[in-house]
Amino acid sequence: MSDSLIHRLPDRSMDNALVKVPEVTLLFWILKIAATTLGETGGDAVSMSMNLGYLVGTLIFAAVFLAAVTAQIRSRSFQPPLYWATIIASTTVGTTLADFADRSLGIGYAGGASCLLALLCVSLIVWYRATGSISVSSIGSPKAELFYWITIMFSQTLGTALGDWTADTAGLGYTGGALVFAALLAVVVAACFWTRVSRTMLFWIAFVLTRPLGAVVGDFLDKPVTAGGLALSRYSASAALLAFIVGSIVLFRQRAASRAH
Repeated sequence: MSDSLIHRLPDRSMDNALVKVPEVTLLFWILKIAATTLGETGGDAVSMSMNLGYLVGTLIFAAVFLAAVTAQIRSRSFQPPLYWATIIASTTVGTTLADFADRSLGIGYAGGASCLLALLCVSLIVWYRATGSISVSSIGSPKAELFYWITIMFSQTLGTALGDWTADTAGLGYTGGALVFAALLAVVVAACFWTRVSRTMLFWIAFVLTRPLGAVVGDFLDKPVTAGGLALSRYSASAALLAFIVGSIVLFRQRAASRAH
């Protein structure tokens, strides 16, 4: 993304801008994990079960993601269905993109994860230098929103590579991988409650870690029994996860994050 594009984006005053992302609550993290698991099963369903391949799957989901981000940025207020649809789109494109880079291009899980980690760090640094904050509460302008979604897309793709790397290359399997990332998330939660570590930093660490957790859980659900999975249908697993997300959005009210002052 060029600097000229960033500078052309209007940067409204925070006094008049609306934050169009949800407040960070337990429900947020539950839906995030469900959405990332759906991204894994849904991405695999299109690229593998439909035999479209990783490249075609990536192009399809990238188009959906761009359309969702455009709608999200143009929206005048926080809309939970639109927000979570964009999250799901980011995680499905992250799944197929990581698989394409790791497997089709032959970069490998270690190389792919390293490149994506570098891209994620660059995105956060450029975002901070352009707006002065990477906190969720500061996302009140199109410029900040664009950085937010670019960062999310990189984090989702990185999470897929990390999940596959842990489960396959490291030999921990899907259950072992899930336990590792769940334990790391528990450390982040403990740091949030009992240390003074930056809450913004902890948020982005947790955001990244929930993706590989969802990736290994998704793989555990749909991979063959011989590979350590449950061999469930990718379509039925995706449908069940989508139903859970939709039901949660309908049943539980979500509020927009509070603005920074």
